[in-house]
Amino acid sequence: MKSIVMVAVVAAGLVAAGAANASEDLAKKSGCMTCHDVATKKMGPSFKDISAKYKGKAGAEATVVANLKAAKGHPAVKTSDADTATLVKWIFAM
Repeated sequence: MKSIVMVAVVAAGLVAAGAANASEDLAKKSGCMTCHDVATKKMGPSFKDISAKYKGKAGAEATVVANLKAAKGHPAVKTSDADTATLVKWIFAM
């Protein structure tokens, strides 16, 4: 029984790691990493700083997605609505 639980935990961890890698790859492919980095400030703030800025704010995810699409405080993004939402969720999870 313990081995089944252990396998399930490891599998869940691998799935989460795969999603994180996929989102980072999406950020690279979308050009986000040109101005941003996960942990350090580049031309724009780090993703971790962005996440900390909006932590605990109701509706922050939808607001940031809308601002990115409308080019408010950030150059307009060319990603699909779904990809933009995925990237914002990934950033907010940091």
